[in-house]
Amino acid sequence: MTARFPNSPFMKLIFAGTPEFASVALARLLAAGFQVPLVLTQPDRPAGRGMKLQASAVKQLALQHHIEVAQPRSLRLDGKFPEDAAAARKAIEAAQADVMVVAAYGLILPQWVLDAPRLGCLNIHASLLPRWRGAAPIHRAIEAGDTETGVTIMQMDAGLDTGDMLLTERLPIGPEDTTGALHDRLGLLGGRLIVEALEIAACGGLTAQKQPTEGVTYAHKIEKAEAALDWSQDAATLARRVRAFNPFPGAATARTGEAVKVWTAHAVDGEAGTVPGQVLLVSDAGIHVQTASGALVLTELQRAGGKRLAASDFLRGFELRVGDVFDPAPAQKASA
Repeated sequence: MTARFPNSPFMKLIFAGTPEFASVALARLLAAGFQVPLVLTQPDRPAGRGMKLQASAVKQLALQHHIEVAQPRSLRLDGKFPEDAAAARKAIEAAQADVMVVAAYGLILPQWVLDAPRLGCLNIHASLLPRWRGAAPIHRAIEAGDTETGVTIMQMDAGLDTGDMLLTERLPIGPEDTTGALHDRLGLLGGRLIVEALEIAACGGLTAQKQPTEGVTYAHKIEKAEAALDWSQDAATLARRVRAFNPFPGAATARTGEAVKVWTAHAVDGEAGTVPGQVLLVSDAGIHVQTASGALVLTELQRAGGKRLAASDFLRGFELRVGDVFDPAPAQKASA
């Protein structure tokens, strides 16, 4: 099936997105010459130590380019904020856009939104669909130990990332990649790929493909409670979780109740018969902690209210000896 687009790369777009990942794509679209009369983004949120309202990365970029911005709390006309949805509908209709480009927007698009642009809505998704549909594909790919990921440009439908695929490109995941580092590379790839997809489509060369029915996985939203390191897991698993949760929410443990964030770590051999969570070695190069299988070497840590520090600097202000045991992870509530 070939996507039908106008015979011009400079079509009119509505852009819907919120974080830095999305703002990279918006910047690429603007640089490529696409008209963007309207941007949808999440409402301003409290952020920083002062918890002052802060505009999203997408809003900040849109305002710099004098683009109209809509920030509905919901797009459901029969939902909790019908006035917001009605105002957004009016703005979308007034924009008379050919297509809507969506990237990490954060709101569910009801059917009326999917149908509003003449050519529908295209999504920039940071995974190789159908693997890692859902909210946190970058985190979950690293956590699972995937060796590659990528970006899929998808024609949106009413399902959760179930629409036809228009363009895909792969990207390797390195053994030291964090979510932060991979996010930045995927953001650049997504920005380039959406421009390519629209330009190819304008020439009539973009083909839509159904997603495979096999290999479907779901990238569930990251919860802060997941950050706690469970020393009863193996070292390789914990090392992946440290990378997956950097920069958010940050892997965490505690020693006699004092919280400690773990920002970088790697797995090595441990000592058989040692209690999980027990400190095996303390050195400037790292803190070796026994797990269910192998040891996790903590190399960058942070005390509550402190700075991220290399192990050598961290140990100057945090007393830790061989034989000490880190606290077990708190029991997590079963999901409904």
